[in-house]
Amino acid sequence: MHDVLLLNGPNLGILGRRKPEIYGSQTLADITDAVADELASAGFKVVSIQHESEGDLIKSIQENYDTAGAIVNPGALMVAGWSLRDALENYPRPWIEVHLSNIWARENFRHQSVLAPVAHGVIVGMGALGYRLAARALLDLMEGFPCPEPV
Repeated sequence: MHDVLLLNGPNLGILGRRKPEIYGSQTLADITDAVADELASAGFKVVSIQHESEGDLIKSIQENYDTAGAIVNPGALMVAGWSLRDALENYPRPWIEVHLSNIWARENFRHQSVLAPVAHGVIVGMGALGYRLAARALLDLMEGFPCPEPV
């Protein structure tokens, strides 16, 4: 069985309690379970990681090069996470950027992601459903990439 990396950045560990009117009421555990359900039928399992700091996220990416693909919600690091961008640009498999809220319906500083240009796709504004949609899209994208040997 191959792994898919589910990487979440700052403040996403408190989903369900953090501004539910913007981010919804589902917890990160709920979202992880939904992504796992989406990928299980195709024989993939989820490696879910959440960190508050950019450096820890970068280390997690580098330690998971052997995953078959990734779903990444960088949180606010999408705005100025240049080191995270470099790490994701070097990630050898397809990955999709996800945001729970519609970033273009919010403050101006959220209207541009430094990560989006190196992502294989971006899903925004669909709430927790966006993660499931990313998992479905990732399954299609991964078909064009050789799967790494399981460790």
